[in-house]
Amino acid sequence: MKKGVLLVNLGSPDSPEPKDVKKYLGEFLMDERVIDIPYVARALLVRGIILKTRPKASAAAYKKIWWKEGSPLIVISERLQNKVQKQVDVPVSLAMRYGSMSIHNGIQELVDQGVNDILLFPLYPQFAMATTETITVLAEKLRHDFFPDINIESVPAFYNKPDYIEVLSNSIKSHIEGENPQHLLFSYHGVPERHIRKSDVTNSHCKIDGNCCVTSSKAHEFCYRHQCLEVTRLVAEKLGLKEGTYSTSFQSRLGFDPWLQPYTDRTIERLGKQGIKNMAIVTPAFVSDCLETLEEIAMEGQEIFHEVGGKHFKTVPCLNDDDAFVTLLSQWINHWVTSETVAV
Repeated sequence: MKKGVLLVNLGSPDSPEPKDVKKYLGEFLMDERVIDIPYVARALLVRGIILKTRPKASAAAYKKIWWKEGSPLIVISERLQNKVQKQVDVPVSLAMRYGSMSIHNGIQELVDQGVNDILLFPLYPQFAMATTETITVLAEKLRHDFFPDINIESVPAFYNKPDYIEVLSNSIKSHIEGENPQHLLFSYHGVPERHIRKSDVTNSHCKIDGNCCVTSSKAHEFCYRHQCLEVTRLVAEKLGLKEGTYSTSFQSRLGFDPWLQPYTDRTIERLGKQGIKNMAIVTPAFVSDCLETLEEIAMEGQEIFHEVGGKHFKTVPCLNDDDAFVTLLSQWINHWVTSETVAV
């Protein structure tokens, strides 16, 4: 069998214009693992309400961060793909869960090169219904419907792998050295609390009560909240951060249902009001900088901090195409190629 790798990230509109943003948001928000309510209700909410107002505002946000080369997330992901390709001996393709760079096209690109054994690599350190799961489920459907003669194996969440934690910690350290932040905030993309309970394979462990995430359970394999908190704990331990000088929060909530807390915007505001003048923020749920990191955090977050008296606001870049991260991904891929097992 000929092996190949498909890196998969979230996706992006084709342009920051409202019509393209609307098309992208429509595909994204109609995913039953993103807004997990019955189809009719989801269609009424998305097409009847959200897509009538949100595209214009989102387009304005995208225009603030759009690069000359295109969408930052797409450009960065392509750089990552190109660098990884130079360090491995099998074809490496890139796809997005949403948008024109579809997973179907990514698989087809590999199949056209003779590949029939694919390592599906979701570029998410933590598992979540709306990220890893929707990618793997769609890939399997496409395999069944269009590519029945190929094999697809998926890379599991790698949030707690020592070599990943070392790369992430070293990156954070390199960006805050000399900055001396009073507080380091770990901000993760939020999800509705019901997603945590739905992903609980035990159907009983997850209670989001402050204790379940630190109590050993097989539920942790698919618990996004636990995995986020664990990244914070492991990095803080690696960097020797003192208790009280770092914390975890969740950003990008949508709608009125309970989402994971504490919320990032309110946490930034609270820290500023408590007298923190110098803070840094890192976003470990993303491997590539995107709208949520470049606009929501670096721009909106900084504005909130300054409004409540904060002075210095440092945004730590995602791993992006950092050489150490490229080497790590390449090592994992090469291990799979030679041993036929996923090293992650």
